[in-house]
Amino acid sequence: MNAANSSGSGDVYTHGHHESVLRSHVSRTAANSAAYLIPHLTHGLRVLDVGSGPGTITADFARLVAPGEVLGLDRSPEVVAAATALAADQHLRNLSFDTGDIYELDFPDESFDVVHAHQVLQHLTDPVAALREMRRVARPGGIVAVRDADFHGMSWYPELPELDEWMDLYQQVARHNNAEPDAGRRLVHWAQAAGFTDVSPSSANWLYATEEQRLWHAGVWADRVVKSAFAEQAVGYGLADAAALERISAGWRAWGASPDGWFVMPNGEIIARA
Repeated sequence: MNAANSSGSGDVYTHGHHESVLRSHVSRTAANSAAYLIPHLTHGLRVLDVGSGPGTITADFARLVAPGEVLGLDRSPEVVAAATALAADQHLRNLSFDTGDIYELDFPDESFDVVHAHQVLQHLTDPVAALREMRRVARPGGIVAVRDADFHGMSWYPELPELDEWMDLYQQVARHNNAEPDAGRRLVHWAQAAGFTDVSPSSANWLYATEEQRLWHAGVWADRVVKSAFAEQAVGYGLADAAALERISAGWRAWGASPDGWFVMPNGEIIARA
């Protein structure tokens, strides 16, 4: 969701925290974003969710493992405050949120049964170091669970040139940030490099093909392209100008209005045993 790292780490969060980004993040649940992990969640487990963002997935974890303790970490104090309010509104007494650094988790070794990160590693300059740290705080036999999108694996119809331009620009911006937008296909490699020997991979798609799904997804990205940190970075890095961003945004809305529109976003997933 959001890279839970300190500002001094050198990581730049490509998406930022504009409303269009949060609109996407708050739609995520354990069912639609962590189904691969749900069978491993039982009552009484202690769970750490790194990069927890608005906390919607984390809140589902708290219900699944209650009375076990669930802690969500994010680097943004504003996002942590919103997630804390969500936990209070939902009366989840076993759930708390705090700011944190994924490279230096402020917990003793072997503190958690499950350590989870959703759409985090793709934004990091050193995902292997992050996985090593997640492994450190996982108990022997515990789980480190990671899910990340694979941008070059995305496909869509109609094949509008503006969406090709968007993909090319997104790749350039993310790589300018020393991040890896095609993280999904690299998760097994990164886990092995971090010292894991027991890694179970899987993959799952997000599909946007009904009218409601298309209009929502198109609206999210049409706004992100011109209003979010991604837009600021694209212009600031000299990779695009305002006219190009407006053209891409209009392309997203044209795709969303296509009655035969189809967009698939593949996600890599791993269950790595500590």
